[in-house]
Amino acid sequence: MNKITKDPLLWVFLVFATYPFLPYLGVFISLGSELLLWFIFTVSFNLCLGQTGLPSFGHGAFFGLGSYAAAITFLRMSGNDSFVAPILAGIALGAAAAALLGWLIKEKKGVYFAMLTVAFTQVCFGICFRWDSVTGGETGLSGIQRANFLGVSMSDPINFYYFCLIVFIVCAVVIRTITRSCFGLSLQSVRQNPVRSQYLGYNIGLYKFAVYTISGGFAGLAGALYCLLTQSTFADILDWTKSGDVVMATLLGGGTVSFYGPILGSLIFIICKNLLSYMWEHWAFLYGLSFVLILFLFPTGLMGMMQKKSLKKGADAACLRMPLWRDGCVTQQEKEDVPVFHSRPDKTFRRTGGGERCDGGHRGGRHLIHHRSERRWQDHLF
Repeated sequence: MNKITKDPLLWVFLVFATYPFLPYLGVFISLGSELLLWFIFTVSFNLCLGQTGLPSFGHGAFFGLGSYAAAITFLRMSGNDSFVAPILAGIALGAAAAALLGWLIKEKKGVYFAMLTVAFTQVCFGICFRWDSVTGGETGLSGIQRANFLGVSMSDPINFYYFCLIVFIVCAVVIRTITRSCFGLSLQSVRQNPVRSQYLGYNIGLYKFAVYTISGGFAGLAGALYCLLTQSTFADILDWTKSGDVVMATLLGGGTVSFYGPILGSLIFIICKNLLSYMWEHWAFLYGLSFVLILFLFPTGLMGMMQKKSLKKGADAACLRMPLWRDGCVTQQEKEDVPVFHSRPDKTFRRTGGGERCDGGHRGGRHLIHHRSERRWQDHLF
């Protein structure tokens, strides 16, 4: 029970479950829905960037394609009375587009991977901006209405908000389960050392393709819900700037070191975008300056900064709880158990990465010596 109450994700769910009843922010129901959709978008994007190390700087394409798929399905295929079909269409198109792009670029690395994703985003933007007969071109698609779902009217902003909250809960639990599974641990190995992972028998390209497809499906889901939220869709959501927003939000929150980083970064970005913009028209300058300063001082983002302070505090507390011996956290008995290294008087032995190295007053080679398995007392100090 204590472990459950300490789960940060549970507190996120509880806070947003009471969001409509908050004194000031509760008035902005659409803002809360947009926050939840961005949580889905950034957490799914972090499967690529933070979990696998894929710089998918064109991830906004799947968000935009999911939005267009939902709009076209509602207006031209579902008879204007379906709520689920547009969402499923958004997931399908987002996953299909990610699978297509992922299969083509799965062997690429670094800047080549990033630039190809950005190019794909701009291709999609150009198609949607000019294909008037299907996407509406520059004017986009509008007139989308939220139909009923299981007898509940989704045209009510509060009902739609709680529907988005339920979807976010499901997506967050699924994505976190993926990150903690064997598949997720394999993705971490691909991020940390792809060459060694390949030597161990992992199909690196297949893992990249799989996680890219999964991430694209979740991004398409967020795009479809965004279309239903705004009841319209336009080509500007496919622009590369949308991808830049999700990258900045993920890095600002610390998505490279924490699952909860994208949630924190999205919260800051959406609040700056929707609330500070009313106070100051140059809010983007303040947001960008804060982004640069935070990443300059704390390269792992806000969550990385908090984790670092927490670990340092925990280490200091553990050191204070241990019995002291002179200047180190070690007892006298532990010092007496130090293994004795017998060697010639003119030589001393010190540890290296793989064993013991012999250093003496004159040049000499390395000597094998017998040593005990216990750690030296100096090792307790680090």
